[in-house]
Amino acid sequence: MKNYETVIGLEVHLQLNTKTKIFCGCANTFGQNANTLTCPICLGLPGTLPVFNKEVLKNGIRVGLALNCKINSFVKFDRKNYYYPDLPKAYQISQYDFPIAKDGYLPVQIDGQLKNIGITRAHMEEDAGKLIHDSEIKASLVDYNRTGTPLVEIVSEPDIRSPQEAYDYLTSLKLLMQYLDVSDCDMEKGSLRCDANISLRKEGAKEFGTKAEVKNLNSFKAVKSALEFEVGRQKKLLDSGERVVQETRLWDEAKQITLSMRSKEEAHDYRYFPEPDLVPFTVDQKVIDAARKALPEFPLAKSGRFIKEYGLSEYDADVLIQDKNLSQFFEDCIVNYNEPKKICNWISGALKQELNAKKINFPEAKLSVDHFISLIQKVDDGTVSNLAGKDVLKIMLDTHKDPNAIISNKGLAQVSDEGALENIIAEVVSENPQIVEQIKLGKESAIGFLVGQSMRKTQGKANPKIINQMLKRRILDV
Repeated sequence: MKNYETVIGLEVHLQLNTKTKIFCGCANTFGQNANTLTCPICLGLPGTLPVFNKEVLKNGIRVGLALNCKINSFVKFDRKNYYYPDLPKAYQISQYDFPIAKDGYLPVQIDGQLKNIGITRAHMEEDAGKLIHDSEIKASLVDYNRTGTPLVEIVSEPDIRSPQEAYDYLTSLKLLMQYLDVSDCDMEKGSLRCDANISLRKEGAKEFGTKAEVKNLNSFKAVKSALEFEVGRQKKLLDSGERVVQETRLWDEAKQITLSMRSKEEAHDYRYFPEPDLVPFTVDQKVIDAARKALPEFPLAKSGRFIKEYGLSEYDADVLIQDKNLSQFFEDCIVNYNEPKKICNWISGALKQELNAKKINFPEAKLSVDHFISLIQKVDDGTVSNLAGKDVLKIMLDTHKDPNAIISNKGLAQVSDEGALENIIAEVVSENPQIVEQIKLGKESAIGFLVGQSMRKTQGKANPKIINQMLKRRILDV
């Protein structure tokens, strides 16, 4: 059995969140009735002329800068010619020899170490329509709403060495694009799509093996699974003396296998030539410099700052930065309550659990900083227990009410008045003489049992810290 090195390169199509399409004024929105967001321009009808959306250019520059690329100030579009039912013009307006950005890299955390994955290019282009396969009428329908949607295609270098690395790269890329706010990166809506190129070569070899391109990957998990299958398939072919054929393959999610689709096209198959209806132009360096200056703090930089500035662990910082809005909420909370670790624990624990349970993102929760901090303080000072605090948070997300009002209305406040608890303590001590004796003989851990009994008698409303202190005083004279 020979040892092989896996070589993977990824092509990511990122749908930009501009208000209108790339070359016309049609709305760039998702979920509308089929073929209701079209016009003669995006349908490519004779006599129509495209007009370039300047917001697409701004976003293309931002993407390139975020990926540490060189920005081409010379902007030219090209026609990529091929026929498919979802491409009404029979060509796609794209970029060929002068992409908006090239020669960059994306730092990715892999096994605790940063690895720079090379970025070959990022170019702007229009999207095609969408085929809908209807099993009832046994036909394929075409929805042209997506036609003309602005894309940036990000092509990595073949620097990825395992399916897991591919998964990590995609996760990092998606997070970076969300921080840029150029796309919602929702794979279910088709806002982020990925094709994978994979080949194997003998360990130590310099030349790449024959690659296969895998399409129809609708989740990062699917990318990883498809690449794992391809590693096994290609290895089996090579071990048996057969050759790997250069082709495009489809991922079958149900069967968890790849299937041959067609032979792989090369650049010359698309007969690229300059787009005659769009005049090339140059971008002033001042525009690029302004875009660079306006870039946000990126996830890795934010994680490092959270560790240094707030004393968080690497794990806690990493959890927080996975959501741009939550990480900002964390910092907003610290302004009012300088307890970074406590706030982090509540955000990464109870709050994220509730968001997941409700299947909503953080902005939809409309959670007030003041309300959230007030709740944490009520738990800290013993007004409510940690468990009750989680119940209060759930109600806060449902009603947006002040935690103080919720605690009062639901009767969730803990009893901390020692006078009110004195009789309860006396009963518990009287009813458990053997446990009391064990505590007097040095087994202080047994006091937990008495705390539990006291909590049961008060139906969980007593402050366990106060109960603990009162029991120690009564039994140990502490």
